[in-house]
Amino acid sequence: MRAASTWPGLTAVILAGGGGTRLGGRDKPMLAVAGVPMLDRVLGALGGADLRIVVGPVRAGLPAGVRTVREEPPGGGPAAATAAGLALIPSADRAALVGVFAADLPHLTGEAVAVLVDAVTAGVDGAVFVDERGKRQLLCGVWRVHALRAGVERLGDPVGKSMRAVFDGLGVAEVRWEGGGPAPYFDCDTDEDLRRADEQPARGPAAPGAAADGAAADGMSGDRSGVG
Repeated sequence: MRAASTWPGLTAVILAGGGGTRLGGRDKPMLAVAGVPMLDRVLGALGGADLRIVVGPVRAGLPAGVRTVREEPPGGGPAAATAAGLALIPSADRAALVGVFAADLPHLTGEAVAVLVDAVTAGVDGAVFVDERGKRQLLCGVWRVHALRAGVERLGDPVGKSMRAVFDGLGVAEVRWEGGGPAPYFDCDTDEDLRRADEQPARGPAAPGAAADGAAADGMSGDRSGVG
């Protein structure tokens, strides 16, 4: 049985499509860091959400209750993928939240998700981490559902549009990671990134099946044209 929600009212949308072109076309979310596929790690970190939605091709072995949807057309970019995920979220009250996360964040933890949730306070539409240079990590954030939906709808056709365009005009809280361990927004686009992630202290699920019970991992990216 799945554990009770840690963050009532939060839906998590995990962007797991794209082509993984810099990794030779491999299915990037299923590549392992410290023996655990990155998608499993992200799902584990988000186990405390009411609902988890994976946007990308159907993959076997996802935890019970996780929904999968495909952006149209496949490979249409992160804005199109975000729109596809939002389409599965019922019309919500204005307090409901949605997290938008890349599937290639091996160091994402429940602690980091909680930091973002707590940062969505009165007067802001969402919160994202910023790196040491102050750059917003747009695929590692939590948003008010109504604000994110308005940002996507403002684009018209979202295919090929940037995440920066989605969030343009929204009130954003910028959060610096001050917890222990590697930055939760560190993403893996290359074999070198995977090597670096493997060399850093492991965070999140300790075994490939650890995300399946839906429990939040102990402890929880930039604007890219595709994730996967």
